[in-house]
Order: sequence, then structure tokens, then C-alpha cells
Amino acid sequence: MGFLDIFRPLKSMRTILFKELGSYTAQFTPFGDNMYISDVVRACIRPLAEHSSKANAVCQNDERIARILNYTPNMFMSGKDFLYKVRTMLELMNTVFIYIERDNKANVKGFYPVPYAWYEAIDFNGRLFIKFYFTGGAVESLVLPWDDLAVLRKDYNKHDIGGDDNTPIFQKLELINTTNQGIANAVRSTANLRGILKSTKAMLANQDILKMRDQFVSDYMNLSNEGGIASLDATMEFTPISMSPIVTNAATIKDEREDVYRYFGVNDAIIMSNYTEEQMEAFYEARIEPFLVALSIELTRKVYTDRELSFGNNIVYESNRMNYASTKTKLAMVSLVDRGALTPNEWRGLFNLPPVEGGDVPIRRLDTQPTDGSATTNDNDDNDNKDDKDKDDKNKDGGKK
Repeated sequence: MGFLDIFRPLKSMRTILFKELGSYTAQFTPFGDNMYISDVVRACIRPLAEHSSKANAVCQNDERIARILNYTPNMFMSGKDFLYKVRTMLELMNTVFIYIERDNKANVKGFYPVPYAWYEAIDFNGRLFIKFYFTGGAVESLVLPWDDLAVLRKDYNKHDIGGDDNTPIFQKLELINTTNQGIANAVRSTANLRGILKSTKAMLANQDILKMRDQFVSDYMNLSNEGGIASLDATMEFTPISMSPIVTNAATIKDEREDVYRYFGVNDAIIMSNYTEEQMEAFYEARIEPFLVALSIELTRKVYTDRELSFGNNIVYESNRMNYASTKTKLAMVSLVDRGALTPNEWRGLFNLPPVEGGDVPIRRLDTQPTDGSATTNDNDDNDNKDDKDKDDKNKDGGKK
């Protein structure tokens, strides 16, 4: 069974086009994959997808769903691949649909990101459906119910169904492409010897001039002339022509690329993995955590019924931000272990070390206690206090009982 075989279009349906508030017709054609051929766009999306794919799904009261999301969300992907693909599609198309596959008992079996080319929203018997259109010829269109689709959007503004497209960055990408082509053409135009070949012989026939030129090109202006030297007799003169095409300077090229970086919310440090702790923390807070929060909430509300939600079922994607900290920072956190703020195994996890027996129990230094004085003392402490009191009484009586 292939990926598209899991979808079943509605049969014999009479539908109407879904109308949104604001009189928008729910038809959308994202620019999509064409952006992904740009090296700048791919460089921007790669760190977003890679860091997002490190998250781990934790499901309250439902280990089965957590196991599906983390290991086998569908027949083609691991949990990491699933997150990578969802984040990539979101950045490229600003709207990503995840089909929630269920069995005949409504139990969730898998999660499939829908690889659509464009889509439209339709109304069928008072219910909302999304009709997807595809390229490639395997299938033209498929219709899926809104209730079985988890939807993530970026630049969510005009439409009720999906986010706005990436039109604002198209002009900049076209400018970068034109700049790259201009540089390539400049290199080609200056890679060859160019000039004027002149004969001192008087009044040569046209065919003789062409023959002299072709002979010169054949002898000296080809790859076999490794020395780069041409020799002429007294009857010929060669005057080289200097080619200095004008190309965009480095500062302008850098500005163009940084405009794309700003659009996707990354910078050179993130792209080249040369970031500081502070830079990584800011990147996580601004670009990774919001995505994980949105995915957690959307999957939770589409996977579980209201009754299941009332029992505390939820899906949360967690990512350990301290993995980005330096060794010095992690070692400084050892003081939190003997104060009960971290368990020994939580601290060991920061160094990717295996857990130890008893390491999940919080520990506290013996010289600390709650500030309200509610800590209990053991029998030895009571005896010690009693001995101290007897000594004080003896001293007051002059050493006599």
C-alpha cells in the first residue's frame, strides 16, 4: 500500500466551495517547492528543521500515542523524520496539514504530512473538508475531513484555513538568482582570450582573412594550448581586448542573503553552528519553542475527544534546551543537585551519561532545611539537644546536682 492509498475521496458527493469570513474564497496555491532549490533558502530551513526534530513527544496517560509519534508516525518516517518534514513544509508553504489515520474503532494508527500542491476548502452536508491537489500523476485530488487534519500555519492573517504565502521574499530570491547568474556569466566572458588579429599583408580576400582567424583560434585558443603562449610571424599582429564586466560587490551580495536570513529568523552563527549559549537560547525561544508548542496543542485537540481531554490526556513535545549549554555551565549546575532542584540522573542527562540506580530521587544537603522550621529532627539530634541542656544546667549549679 502506498502513501496516497490511505486517503479515500468522498463518493457521489455534491459539494459547495467553502466561504470564509471577509469574503475570501478558500482556494490556495502556495509557491512551495520552487523556493527549496535556492541554496540560501535551504541553508535557512535546515537548522530550523534539524533543531525542531530533536524534540521528544510525551503523552499524558497515553504511552501508545507517544510511541507512535516518537518511533513510527507512519510507514515511511521515524519520529525525527516526521518533525523534520513537518517543519520544512511549514517554512516552504506556510501551511502544513497532518492527516491523522484512524482504524474502524477510531483509534489513531498514524500521522501523515500531506504533500499537496494546492488545496481548497469545501462544504459537504454542513461539514468542512479539504480537497488536496497533487502533481506527479499518481492521483489528481483527494478529499479529507477537517476533523482528521492537524493544521499548522505561519503568517496566519488573511485566511481562516491557512497562512499567507511567501510572496514577500520572492523578489529578493529572484534578485539573488540574477546576481549569481551575472557572476557566472562574468567568469565565462573573461575566461577566454579575446582580441583582434591583424595581418600586414595588403588587401587579403575575405576567405583568406577567415582562414587566418580560424587557424589562429585552432592553434592557440583551445584547451590543448596548456602553456598559454601564442607565436606569430612578422605578417600578423594580435591586439588583446581586456574584458572587465561589472558585477555586484560583496557587500551587496551579503545584504541580499541577510534579508533572506531575517525573513526566516536565522543568522550566520545559527546556519554555521558557530553560536554562543546566548544566541542558541534566543534562537530556541524565538524559532523552535513556538513551533513545538503549536504542534503540541494542535495534535492534542485533534487526537483526543473532549472527554479524553477532561481526564488530562495531552501531547507535549519537549526539547532539552540545556543540551546547548557549555560544559562549564553544566558543571556549575551540580550545586542544584544537593539542593533538590535537580536529581542526579537529570544532571547526568545533560552530559548524555546513563542513569544510575537511585538517581531519580532528589537529594538535599544535611545543613539545609525549610525556612519555616518545619523540618523534623531525628532521635540523635534530640539526644544531642538534651545533653547540651544538661550541661548548661550543670554549669549554672556550679557543677553540682
